[in-house]
Amino acid sequence: MRETKLLALGDSLTAGYLLPASAAFPAVLEKALRKEGYRVSIVNAGVSGDTASGGLARLDWSLGDRADGAIVELGANDMLRGIDPTVTRAAIEAILVKLKEKNVRTLLAGMLASANLDAEFREKFNAIYPALAKKYDAILYPFFLEGVAPRPELKLADGMHPNAIGVDEIVRNILPSVRALLVELGQPAPSGDKPGPG
Repeated sequence: MRETKLLALGDSLTAGYLLPASAAFPAVLEKALRKEGYRVSIVNAGVSGDTASGGLARLDWSLGDRADGAIVELGANDMLRGIDPTVTRAAIEAILVKLKEKNVRTLLAGMLASANLDAEFREKFNAIYPALAKKYDAILYPFFLEGVAPRPELKLADGMHPNAIGVDEIVRNILPSVRALLVELGQPAPSGDKPGPG
């Protein structure tokens, strides 16, 4: 079976802010999947500080010589900068449209607005991901920082970005969704147990 190529399109959470390349989300996820027996390579297309619009602007370049599937993790910087959620939604929607046109199956990793933000903003922002995943038949992973956001010991000193142990936790939690994406791409689940990242 040929190797499946996944594109991880995101911001600093994907890029691995202040972490060695081997501890960044795409590298840790690839290692975990290979340990389970999947034939997969994951391209780290994370750029620290990127907004959803920035991700859209470099999508064609990031795809390069094509990918089979994509993990899209964008919107955290939009939220932190208070960008109008309609702008964020339009950019993520345009990304999903382009990927669908290129027959690239997608896992959309959601983000949740901080509790200290305006309630109307939070409602509009949080609604982006489930609505777009449903509209474009993408696999939805509701919150990329699930299991990490409330735990300071899993984050860097800035209180926002995951440390290496935090990345391990993100990978452990998102693995079922990534396995589902690989099944859709024709990679059946390898036999045997499914350990988490080592």
